[in-house]
Amino acid sequence: MHHCPKDFQRLLLTTLATALFCANTFCQTICCQVTNFGPETRANADLVPKFDAGQNFNVSGFPAGTDDDDTTGNAAAQHSEQQPGLVHRSVKRILEDQKGIYLSPFDPSHLKYDAVFLAGTAAFLVTDRRIENNLPGGHFQLYQDSSNIAIGGLAATLGGVWLYGIKGDHPHARETGELELETLVNTFLVYTPMQFIAARQRPGEGNGHGDFLRHSMINTSFPGGHAMFTWAMATVVAHEYSQPWVRVLNYSAAFTVTLTRFLARDHWASDMWVGTGLGLGIGTFTFHQHCDQDLSASCKRHYARIFKRNTKSQLDYAPGSPQWNAELKNNYASGPQISQ
Repeated sequence: MHHCPKDFQRLLLTTLATALFCANTFCQTICCQVTNFGPETRANADLVPKFDAGQNFNVSGFPAGTDDDDTTGNAAAQHSEQQPGLVHRSVKRILEDQKGIYLSPFDPSHLKYDAVFLAGTAAFLVTDRRIENNLPGGHFQLYQDSSNIAIGGLAATLGGVWLYGIKGDHPHARETGELELETLVNTFLVYTPMQFIAARQRPGEGNGHGDFLRHSMINTSFPGGHAMFTWAMATVVAHEYSQPWVRVLNYSAAFTVTLTRFLARDHWASDMWVGTGLGLGIGTFTFHQHCDQDLSASCKRHYARIFKRNTKSQLDYAPGSPQWNAELKNNYASGPQISQ
């Protein structure tokens, strides 16, 4: 059977190289935006009047704005000393993302999605070999070429959107590119340890059963990397630009990559299911954590749901509500009895 570990390694290297290039561009852009240069030193020292320390100090003798210059310069210096570096802020933000991603499945509001995800994973793990044996044969190169075209077109489009946002005054496009890069980093940091831990054989490797714990390197079968990264990217774009045609194009590209990699027999069905689910989850989480509700309608709806949920929680425990009365009754019943 035809496999493409070299193609996947090239894809991974290309993704990392693109991420580094984009990070460098992002750093330069941010540095140019946040650097606060102090006022220029006056070249002519004669502009500052001389005065005798023994005489009464008169501020009005100085040119207008002299004190403001010193205050602004000192404030800028203090701000520069207190402001952590860009690398420090970026690492801290990614670590906070990772913490949130790993804790997200335990959120009570996500339990229904966890159930669907785990049930589907279990079903595909049981039926992986049967599904694989009934796949159509041949056309492996066609499937892989179709996958490469879909993922390449999606990546090139996103890169163009980011450049469009950086070059001009387009904050929405710039946010889309920045969140795409952050999503790729978050996805890579989840994907890599899973690859090492699962160490699953691809179809056609070993005994052909898709055994786990058989590899000692990255680029194994579980989870499906192409599906995971592509669905993560497509999810961010679909949230940023919620027009139906944008969603259809992005999710169609992600589906094409997933299906063609599966038909090329690079992965088992469970690999692609898990990769798709994780990509959707990581993309959604990263977007909701860092989106600007003034730029995206989807982000605005997300914050509106949070506000509504918090307001409902406050109303549930407002004085006079059933929950408030029940808690008051319990507290009264458990308190000390008042003697007559």
